[in-house]
Amino acid sequence: MSVLYIVPTPVGNLEDMTMRAIRILREADLVLAEDTRTSSVLLHKYDIHARLESHHKFNEHRTAESVRDRILSGTKVALISDAGTPGISDPGFLLVRTCVEAGIRVETLPGPTALIPALVDSGFPCDRFCFEGFLPVKKGRQTRLKALADEPRTMVFYESPYRLAKTLAQMAGLFGAERQASVSREISKIHEETRRGTLGELAAYYQQNAPKGEIVLVVKGGKVDEEAGETPEAE
Repeated sequence: MSVLYIVPTPVGNLEDMTMRAIRILREADLVLAEDTRTSSVLLHKYDIHARLESHHKFNEHRTAESVRDRILSGTKVALISDAGTPGISDPGFLLVRTCVEAGIRVETLPGPTALIPALVDSGFPCDRFCFEGFLPVKKGRQTRLKALADEPRTMVFYESPYRLAKTLAQMAGLFGAERQASVSREISKIHEETRRGTLGELAAYYQQNAPKGEIVLVVKGGKVDEEAGETPEAE
């Protein structure tokens, strides 16, 4: 049966690879990577010698059908991204949809992603949450934030270090400066850190201290039941 393998890769520490992920990549005839230069380092570390080709947001519309046809012809294909799980704010959705429509089985391995460690580290209720990914850079940004002002679930965002201070200030204005939030930076890397506080405090801090690296912003939901997240006792 034809299969497309979706293989998560480490968001930081290369030792976060799973044994199954390594096996699948070693067995693959073709590995599709967001950036072949970045991925070649990972493949070299684990002695993986599969053919490596680019699959990124600038060419995925052009290559998805070609990859589908190669899988149907018997080529064993695995898709990876620079870091984390393909399809989560990274290329992958279009190829998965194309393969599903062709009757190809999609096998997605569990593995690294930045949003879950940041969510748990925040200390906010995480039994229910919403993942917003990257906010619109310009058009629609204010509209999206206004729509989330009363969202009761914990919210998780990806953000550029260059826009973090501005985003925190915008959220403070729309959600309230006293709303609790946390900023996780460089997850699973040497300089990993999580800073917690109100939106107002965090906005002021990052206006004075420009952050570097990958950012995950977690914001406590509005009108949150303080008991949320607690597991009821078994009867």
